Amino acid sequence: MAAWRQALALVIEVEDLVQLTTIARSRTEPARRVERARILLAYRDEPSFFAVGRALGLHHQTVQRCVERAVALGPLAALDERPRPGKAPLITTEAKAWVVSLACRKAKELGYPHEVWTTRLLARHAREHGPAAGHACLAHLAQGTVCKILDQHEVKPHKVRYYLERRDADFEAKMAEVLCVYREVALLKEAAEAGEGDESVVIVSYDEKPGVQAIGTTAPDLPPKPHEHEAFGRDHEYVRHGTLSLLAGIDLMSGKVHALVRDRHRSREFIEFLELLDAAYPPNTAIKVILDNHSAHVSKETKAWLARQSAGRFTFTFTPKHGSWLNLIEGFFSKLARSVLRHIRVASKQELKERLIGAIDDVNQHPVVLSWTYKLDAA
Repeated sequence: MAAWRQALALVIEVEDLVQLTTIARSRTEPARRVERARILLAYRDEPSFFAVGRALGLHHQTVQRCVERAVALGPLAALDERPRPGKAPLITTEAKAWVVSLACRKAKELGYPHEVWTTRLLARHAREHGPAAGHACLAHLAQGTVCKILDQHEVKPHKVRYYLERRDADFEAKMAEVLCVYREVALLKEAAEAGEGDESVVIVSYDEKPGVQAIGTTAPDLPPKPHEHEAFGRDHEYVRHGTLSLLAGIDLMSGKVHALVRDRHRSREFIEFLELLDAAYPPNTAIKVILDNHSAHVSKETKAWLARQSAGRFTFTFTPKHGSWLNLIEGFFSKLARSVLRHIRVASKQELKERLIGAIDDVNQHPVVLSWTYKLDAA
């Protein structure tokens, strides 16, 4: 005659009880964890394997094994599977490291015409050269296994992510100069709000947007139709009429945009823009310009023109190399590209020029004063 099963003394602390209750009610936890949490909670209320089994629709031996594990390991540890030996891996750790080291090299270094690896090419190379390198387990390496090995080591040799090499040794110093100008703008704005505005200084953020394409359609656009076509329809073919360059500067005090639209952006066009600024402000006003290191900004022609101006009329503050993001005009160009130039189609370069000038006029009717959140301490 079999002996009676004795109830086990299961002690569940308050913290464990709270977690078990949360897991038992969870809709996202694995089903086995939820089931075991319910077993332990039910056994705590009624310490009987048979009663808990009937209540939860489980065999009493399933309940007994779960409770025994909870007594031995703890209530929360009993919810998870115990580690099992499993099948020994066919591919050794050394072989996986060899595959990863291959992935960290360029394919062209090993004689392939490819710039970067594909997983199929990497698997083929490992099959052909792995056994000779002492990794016989790679003789039948599959592409899917290569993907798993690379995922485990978080290596993606088929992708290229670009970065920008810092090539300006004085980057921090030049950045600080630009941020100091923005700080000056903030102080001038505060003085203007207090009724102590200084109109003897203006600060302009300037840049060029070259290569604005004048593209025309070969067929008329189709308008949207409710419940049929939600967007404009456009033929895939197009006609190129050429490109234009937009030279623009935004007054950081008033938000007004000064602009020229020309076929090119050489020194003569830049000087023409400076003449536009010169005519826009009183003769006794100092014009400070924030701009990048384009050759037209430091050419002999530009320097000669500046030398003929009165002292202190123009002052240039250059952004560091690869630091054009410090120039506030870039934000204006981004908005212009998204709101005006996106999907634009014109019949000629002249139409594109007129629409660009019209966009600038529209901005100047409702000017937006841009501000920079500077961090001089971090510069």
